[in-house]
Amino acid sequence: MNLLEWHRHTWQNRLHTALILAFMLGFLALLGYIVWGGEGLWQLLLIGGIFTLINPAASPQFVLRLYGAQPLRAYEAPLLFDTITELAQRAHLPAVPSLYILPSQVINSFTVGTRRAPVIALSDGMLRALDLREMFAVLAHEISHISNNDIRVMALADLLSRLTNALSLIGQFLLLLNLPLLMLSEVSISWLTIALLIFAPHLALIAQFGLSRTREFNADMNAAYLTGDPEGMALALMKIEQIHQSFFERLMLPGWKVPGPSWLRTHPPTEERVQRLMHLKALAPASPMHPGGTLAGDFDRPSIARRPRYHLNGLWY
Repeated sequence: MNLLEWHRHTWQNRLHTALILAFMLGFLALLGYIVWGGEGLWQLLLIGGIFTLINPAASPQFVLRLYGAQPLRAYEAPLLFDTITELAQRAHLPAVPSLYILPSQVINSFTVGTRRAPVIALSDGMLRALDLREMFAVLAHEISHISNNDIRVMALADLLSRLTNALSLIGQFLLLLNLPLLMLSEVSISWLTIALLIFAPHLALIAQFGLSRTREFNADMNAAYLTGDPEGMALALMKIEQIHQSFFERLMLPGWKVPGPSWLRTHPPTEERVQRLMHLKALAPASPMHPGGTLAGDFDRPSIARRPRYHLNGLWY
């Protein structure tokens, strides 16, 4: 794999992360100064620092119960467990992530927990759709999120966004409360300040989306480094994108799609992610290796017990 290109992308993503977090902190400080003034700003920074230190993340078990996830045992998918163990060692994680399976046909995976108690959840649809090479890349991607402390970074961004929302609401309430006095007096109103108070939550959310896209790029790069197979990650992304398209789009309008604005997405466009990964392929090994050998072949696909769902015609499975 082209390590020079990998290092360039990695440092670029780190710089983007630092700039976006600095913007969110600076914007929050500006909003605090508008609402509370100079003295209130220091109080806000103190409160924000305390909340940052004690910010409780959502309990992993609560999130897993919310999705109806079930634990995956080693005997059900031994090759997946060998893979996750090897990837955790390569990423120098202090603990091997636990695996859970989601009862959903939607292609999805996510990570919860901490570096010392990580959990990776994989949907039933993903386990059935991807082959061994693609599954290896997806697991490396989720391992990279754990290794890069993305859960903590995004929790910090979410906290900053929530504080911005709270300050915006307080500022708008104070503005409405004092609006009659402002209109009767000769005090000039700064329309720029009012616009900042109104649109502050939206700007913070856009910055949070931008940070999420940056961390996804970084996880892609690290997954390519862990597996030595950037093409495997690219193939997984393209297959997931193809499956997500509706049957009608594939049948009647192949290649047609109306994408939303990139700055309103939590994940980067698949085309851009694939392009970055293929840039790393120049010096990649011809046959990427799995802990148990080559990535040719398949793996045991565990099944999950499903609860019957209600339909207009009665119960169905």
